[in-house]
Amino acid sequence: MQQKDSKYWNTTITPKDNLLTLDWREIWRYRDMYVMFVLRTFRTAYKQTVLGPLWFIITPVLSVIVYVAVFGGIAKIPTDGVPPVLFYLLGISVWGYFASCLNSTSNSFVSNADIFGKVYFPRIIMPLVAVTTNLLTFAIQLAIFAVFYIYYVATGTDLQIHWQLVLFPLLVLILALMSVGFGMIFSSMTTKYRDLQVMLGKIVSLWVYVTPVIYPLSMVTNEKLHLAMSLNPVTPIMEAIKYSLLGQGQFSWLWLGYSVLFTMILLLVGLVMFNKVQKSFMDTV
Repeated sequence: MQQKDSKYWNTTITPKDNLLTLDWREIWRYRDMYVMFVLRTFRTAYKQTVLGPLWFIITPVLSVIVYVAVFGGIAKIPTDGVPPVLFYLLGISVWGYFASCLNSTSNSFVSNADIFGKVYFPRIIMPLVAVTTNLLTFAIQLAIFAVFYIYYVATGTDLQIHWQLVLFPLLVLILALMSVGFGMIFSSMTTKYRDLQVMLGKIVSLWVYVTPVIYPLSMVTNEKLHLAMSLNPVTPIMEAIKYSLLGQGQFSWLWLGYSVLFTMILLLVGLVMFNKVQKSFMDTV
């Protein structure tokens, strides 16, 4: 019987026994599919819209205008001497990348159930596609930030760039991996409990207010509250990015180490749950 089957089948797809397995060679073999999904997701983001790709620019600019008017003009929240436009634009861009990656990866199983049921490919590709696609958007927003940054420097604004700027790619990578870890955990749970997706949206909406995005961490003078906000794993990364580009913020190797450790543990938990659920999620979805 085995000899007869061998004439027709040369590859056998079986569930992974090791829940910590991440086959990079298999992912590499499907790199063309990965690129195809990235391009498809990016192109269809604003397909059949009037302004098309311009929304990548309009969205952060409109957000900055609102933030400057509400938080800077009405609430009078300080920005530690940094031009409000730069302060809010950088915060919005960094937080937006994290939140977008988290929301996209958390819906990997449910939103791609039709594809998963028809074609085999490493399921982990979909969270990686979400991170890469949002990275392209993030790059566009950073380009907008660079334009405003050059303008303010040219007009005589004193902006300090620190050597920690060389760590920027690493900080973005940590942020992306953190979002993937959270996303895989929620994606594994939402296959059975769909209302968790709604709950995650509420969590992300509130999370931004306990992260120094619209205000500097230095204005939090209460020690216990300051410590609680520092325990937010996104806070050390946000502060380090602000410090490296704007000269405002708090750079701490200790707190960055905490964020890295938190991210590694989160990824391990997320990978275990993701590998466990992908074996039978089609029966649940």
